Amino acid sequence: MELKFTSFAFLLLFFARIGDAQPTASPGVFDVTKYGATTNGDISKAVLDAFKEACAATSPSTIVIPKGTYQMNQVKLQGPCKAPVELQVQAILKAPSDPKQLSADIEWLTVNYIDRFTLSGGGVFDGQGKQAWGQNNCKDSKSCSNLPNNLSFNFLTNSTIQDITSQDSKLFHINVNGCKNLTFIRVNITAPQESINTDGIHVARSSNVNITDCVIGTGDDCISVGDELEQLHITRVTCGPGHGISVGSLGKTPGEKPVVGVYVKNCTFINTDNGVRVKTWPASHQGVVTDLHYEDIIVQNVSNPIVIDQVYCPYNQCNKDLPSKVKISKVSIKNIRGTSRTQDAVLLLCSKGAPCDGVEVGDIDITYNGKEGPAKSSCENVKPKLVGKQNPPICAGAQSS
Repeated sequence: MELKFTSFAFLLLFFARIGDAQPTASPGVFDVTKYGATTNGDISKAVLDAFKEACAATSPSTIVIPKGTYQMNQVKLQGPCKAPVELQVQAILKAPSDPKQLSADIEWLTVNYIDRFTLSGGGVFDGQGKQAWGQNNCKDSKSCSNLPNNLSFNFLTNSTIQDITSQDSKLFHINVNGCKNLTFIRVNITAPQESINTDGIHVARSSNVNITDCVIGTGDDCISVGDELEQLHITRVTCGPGHGISVGSLGKTPGEKPVVGVYVKNCTFINTDNGVRVKTWPASHQGVVTDLHYEDIIVQNVSNPIVIDQVYCPYNQCNKDLPSKVKISKVSIKNIRGTSRTQDAVLLLCSKGAPCDGVEVGDIDITYNGKEGPAKSSCENVKPKLVGKQNPPICAGAQSS
């Protein structure tokens, strides 16, 4: 009788404890220092080990790289993961300064195939690119040195990159490929003006990408756009130094897919080579660029504030006698104001093989105070619709309203 009572009591206690057990509501935290990361060595393995466990977790998880300065070699974080994953970088991460210590076929930090990924933390990705820039041979060769980008995001969905800094990348700072619903917010990108081919954010083969409240200063395009892009929204971005915000270059490679829907609004360009720019190669393959909208832009001492250049041919690596076959259409350029560093405030140089269609230019007020005279515009193979103020006068003889 006593045995039966004891067994019954044990069962009651067992099931009571099961009932009291509740799954934790807070996400799991995976601190890389618990996986062997120290400031004295390469933390790549610790990051990979922490990510492996976080990615396998069935509830949201956070990988933390705490404050401090760490060395990190090339790391690839590959999904899919079972739940949302956040990489919180509070530290300064330094890449090897010698390019020879890095593989040429992968980036410094690569993140692939994750849904609901977040990169945050206020940290710095220091690519230590100075030594690499001197090895970049773009001016002498049709193929540039294959150097790693700082950050590469591929096939991410519903993800956010926020509150981080990319510094002195060896090549592009951030490369985006095959992503959908990706947001960049409060991202800081910095490199000196002489850092060759260090595009800030390059976006291609992606849809619904938002870049907001970012400060980008580098040696090439602050933001560049490749083919097969749909719906890119760029808002409140400050660019400088750099080559501006550029769609293209396009048309160099056969089979490029259309660029549809680029919106640039409330942005500022300071001491840049260009402001808003579209560039396509002459003697190009066929392509389509449509639905480009630029509005409420400030330019301060910008060499070419507004540029459509369909004879883009850096280092004379093309045949300028043959026209570009990239068709540009449905472009609006409104409320652009400020100062130009050259007379060429507005250049709309479209292709004779595929003239621009549906271009509207309005409320332009750009001044130039050099010895050559006032600011001017140049137009080829385009008849824009003109609205509002035109300073300088845009495409004499064009339709006005």
